[in-house]
Amino acid sequence: MGHAPHALTLKPGTAWSDAWARARAAVPEAVTDGGPGDRVPRARNRWADAWHTDGEPLPATTPVDGTPIAGPPRLDAATAHGAVRAALDAHRAWRHVPLPERRARVTAALDALEAHRELLALLLVWEIGKPWKLAQQDVDRAIEGVRWYVEHIGPMTEGRSPLPGPVSNIASWNYPMSVLVHAMLVQALAGNAVIAKTPTDGGLACLTVACALSVREGLPFTLVSGSGGELSEALVRAPEIGCVSFVGGRDAGARVATAVADLGKRHVLEQEGLNCWGVWEFGDWDALTPLLRKTFDYAKQRCTAYPRFVVQRTLFADFLAAYLPAVRSLRFGHPLAVAAPDDPLPELDFGPLINAGKARELADLTADAIGRGAVPLHRGTLADGRFLPGQDTSAYLPPTTLLGPPPSSPLHHAEPFGPVDSIVLADTEAELLAAMNASNGALVATLSTDDRALYDRLAPQIRAFKTGHGRSRSRGDRDELFGGFGASWRGAFVGGHLLVHAVTQGPADERLPGNFPDYRLQPEQRAA
Repeated sequence: MGHAPHALTLKPGTAWSDAWARARAAVPEAVTDGGPGDRVPRARNRWADAWHTDGEPLPATTPVDGTPIAGPPRLDAATAHGAVRAALDAHRAWRHVPLPERRARVTAALDALEAHRELLALLLVWEIGKPWKLAQQDVDRAIEGVRWYVEHIGPMTEGRSPLPGPVSNIASWNYPMSVLVHAMLVQALAGNAVIAKTPTDGGLACLTVACALSVREGLPFTLVSGSGGELSEALVRAPEIGCVSFVGGRDAGARVATAVADLGKRHVLEQEGLNCWGVWEFGDWDALTPLLRKTFDYAKQRCTAYPRFVVQRTLFADFLAAYLPAVRSLRFGHPLAVAAPDDPLPELDFGPLINAGKARELADLTADAIGRGAVPLHRGTLADGRFLPGQDTSAYLPPTTLLGPPPSSPLHHAEPFGPVDSIVLADTEAELLAAMNASNGALVATLSTDDRALYDRLAPQIRAFKTGHGRSRSRGDRDELFGGFGASWRGAFVGGHLLVHAVTQGPADERLPGNFPDYRLQPEQRAA
């Protein structure tokens, strides 16, 4: 008789309590176990050159296993306005700091972040459910990306000056380091004071530790927490704000876009879009399977995920033969569960979704789409995952693939932000393009075809900022530009020198590349 497999166990030294204790030891000024009047351990907000124990922390749990963790302390609108006014004072001083000194301070902050790399990654695992390898990559991309800017910042700022006021950052929870902290450090390097709102759904401790380490090196960072509705008047509409940088969904982004357009304020608004992968006149199926599996990284909880595949009907059987092995080979589960204490942490494709509510929402949308006529091609189960005995799995969703979600289903036209794929079949090039452009603009797209001339003809008609030929596109690093078509982006484009130009002032008649209320200007890009 065979032996039953050993139950998985939590890797020693990786518990939430271990991560919190390490954060408290690293930055005790910002992360505390609470004092008089504090009922729970908490992270503090930062403004006016001090860390503040203001605001009532929201209750929070980790999506990994439901363990209670520190929640963001909600500031009121009046306190947020005070923080913004203080940030303007810091901005007026910082903008006159010479570039060599700014470079030195940002470099020192990067060195501090690198010294605490594993702590930052472990906090990401617990707070937003990233598998260990992907969490490390998030930290590394932030550090390495900003080091590139430190090296190349001189020509990017030549003839330019900082903005009149600080940059206000409102970002989603999925990339606290490689998107939010990366942007904050570059904004400061360019001569601006920086304000960041902690994402409500996750990333509080990681972001607080990163900000505390940066503040120690003299960077002008303000960190506040609270509801978007209550703080938006201060963080978006306040006259002190020089630029609003937003990363998130279209509904919230539209409200921000309306406010900044009314005020004529500099803005960078990255919003969601249904990124599509088209397959047309294609035959290299062996090469496609590993690329398809890679699209499931972090459960597709990222702005450049590919949740929609548009396939030439005559190729559908071959596509499915390449696709199903990819989705069936996915590894998901508890990111810190090991078979033996000395085992390395598992290499998973994804862990939980950001919370149990999101998992229920997507499960309900999937069931509704099937009820309306979508065909389930693959439906994983939680039994396929790697979990601790008896752990809470309410935030986990097995991979699912649907054929032809009907137009009445949100899965037909909106990004699911989870491991739910949809496949749409097309008979003509016109149908292919219509299906790939279903969401009025996207950030990235891919077209797999063996015919380069066909790709060159069709790619310009796909409404995505970046379109890959047979390979996925990403946000990019260093000198790679990034933006979006249609409703997926408003305001200035970023990446490379455009990120610096977006948060600095050039000639009076300058027209920044981007999508603005009165014009749209597309920058030149490298070939896919």
